[in-house]
Amino acid sequence: MTDNEVFGLLRGGLVVSCQAHEGEPLHGPPFMSAVARSAVLGGAAGVRINGPADVEAVRAVVPVPMIGLWKDGDGDVSITPTLQHALTVARAGADIVAVDATSRTRPDGRGLAETIAGVHQAGALVMADVSTAEEGLAAAELGADCVSTTLSGYTSASPPPDEPDLELVTVLARSLDVPVFAEGRIGTPGQAVRAIELGAHAVVVGGAITRPADITRRFARGLE
Repeated sequence: MTDNEVFGLLRGGLVVSCQAHEGEPLHGPPFMSAVARSAVLGGAAGVRINGPADVEAVRAVVPVPMIGLWKDGDGDVSITPTLQHALTVARAGADIVAVDATSRTRPDGRGLAETIAGVHQAGALVMADVSTAEEGLAAAELGADCVSTTLSGYTSASPPPDEPDLELVTVLARSLDVPVFAEGRIGTPGQAVRAIELGAHAVVVGGAITRPADITRRFARGLE
């Protein structure tokens, strides 16, 4: 798919983040493939998938645009932390590779611009996961194809809010020419709709859809 086709298919839509941590019942390519297929059957315009094995498995069973990433390491930068991680995800079949685009130092010592250029050479697009408006503006200037609010509330530069950071969505959507994705703590359809109204190109939802233990826990606690 061309760049325009990828973003055209995602415009105004829902991207479902299908991820499970090691040790969780749904961890692993067979389970994530089933979750991704279920999301697409339910109307997801795209999926966000973690790790090259899951990316490759999901690519084989769903036709929608895929945002791939690779969470690795326990340092500050763990979302696709190096260029090699990014290239591996791209080669596994991701249309868009999500990378940490905060101001923090990347483990391989490469600047964000070099990472973006390397992913482009591999034929994939780059999503800049940011925590602040300044980081989003900088990432777009360095060539990122889209920006996501994924890391809002997860860095020292962005104190964690209780709700989705719709203020950051608004600022980025007004300031950037590239698509802005709303991600982080979006738990209801109403919040997703509001993000689109404020200028988000698409909305990424994860745990509210794909983490059955957490969903069950909310209901169980509500009945206590």
